[in-house]
Amino acid sequence: MQYTILLVEDDERVRQFALEALRELGYRVIEADGAARAMTHLTTEAQIDLLLTDIVMPETNGRQLAEQALRVRPDLAVLYMTGFTRNAVVHNGMLDPGVNFLPKPFTIDQLAAKVREAIQGANGLKV
Repeated sequence: MQYTILLVEDDERVRQFALEALRELGYRVIEADGAARAMTHLTTEAQIDLLLTDIVMPETNGRQLAEQALRVRPDLAVLYMTGFTRNAVVHNGMLDPGVNFLPKPFTIDQLAAKVREAIQGANGLKV
């Protein structure tokens, strides 16, 4: 089974790196440069297994986007990434329960491991 990832990243360079890496890893990837475009994909695409979103973005941050996305698709796996602040998902040095987090910059191997972990956690599957 090929999993589909919705990649949401406002930085073009980071989005292209992640897009190419995810495709190389065998995933189908839909890309968006912000929350508005991401929500369009979430309401029109038949299959999206994972939302991979930056936390710090203009207008709507990744945490707010994930909350909106989960209202549309309650079974969606979510993986946050950021190179700035972790306060949206990390408190007192601890991740919020059930939160998948990937700090930037990341390697392809780190990305692959976190994506597998997020999809497995959401679906109870072996990826």
